[in-house]
Order: sequence, then C-alpha cells, then structure tokens
Amino acid sequence: MFLEAVDMSGSIISMRLCLGSRDPMKEIREASFITGQGMEGDRHLRSDGRRSNRQVLIMDSETLNHFDLLPGQVRENITIKGLDFSSISAGDKVLLGGEVILEITGDCEPCARMDEIRPGLKDDLDGKRGLLAFVEKGGTVAVGAEVGVDALKA
Repeated sequence: MFLEAVDMSGSIISMRLCLGSRDPMKEIREASFITGQGMEGDRHLRSDGRRSNRQVLIMDSETLNHFDLLPGQVRENITIKGLDFSSISAGDKVLLGGEVILEITGDCEPCARMDEIRPGLKDDLDGKRGLLAFVEKGGTVAVGAEVGVDALKA
C-alpha cells in the first residue's frame, strides 16, 4: 500500500493529546494510533465506526518558528520538523516511524482560538495551521521517529 520510495522526510519533535476542548494539551513521548479511529486517549478518537477526517492534526515546526509559536500552541497532535507542508495535499500518505500511516484529509482552518494566543494569529495562519489526517493504519510511534510523505493518492 505504501510505496517504497518516499518523496520527503522529516522527524517528530513533539506529540500531544487533546483531552478536552478547552483543556491544556497533554505532552506525550509515545502514542498509540488506532486504525480508523485516531490517537488513543485523544478526544477526537472515534470508536463508533463512523469516519472522521479530523482524527489527527499535524503541524510543521518551521511554520511555528516563523510565527514565534511553541510546539503544541496551536493545539496540534504532532509537530514535525523537516517537511515542506506546502507540498502535501489531501490524499497524500504520511508514514510515521515506519509503522503508522495517516491519510491527509485537508488543511485545518484556523479558528477564533488562535486570536486568543495572539490577536491577528487566526488570519496569519490562514492556510498554514497544519494538516488534518485519518489513521489509515495504526501502530505505536515515539517522539524522534522518522516521518515520510508519499504522494500516492487514496
């Protein structure tokens, strides 16, 4: 299913779980991803059998650095260093740690909460708040794991 040749690669520098809509994100060193459901322990986990295209939010550290933001500050689950997110689109596959496969479902639209971090940040992050994904193949991944992107469409 996942091609041997990977177009781009980077690494995970931070992972977090969202426990509640207004709760602080919980930093973790390792995460379990459940096929078709999401990240174990995250509030976006779907165990009812219905597909959610918002199971995981990934963000690149380069964009965070550009806006003087810290990993997790825009409520992403996974912060990745070394990937050009502008080259990734819906349908692309992201391989985490050689085990987990995420299918990119689209851009994450910045919400009004971004302006709570800093006035104007919602507009600044338009088209840059990260990518939403569906867990196509589960497994366990740790911070520091390699990340690959393949433009193989779903």
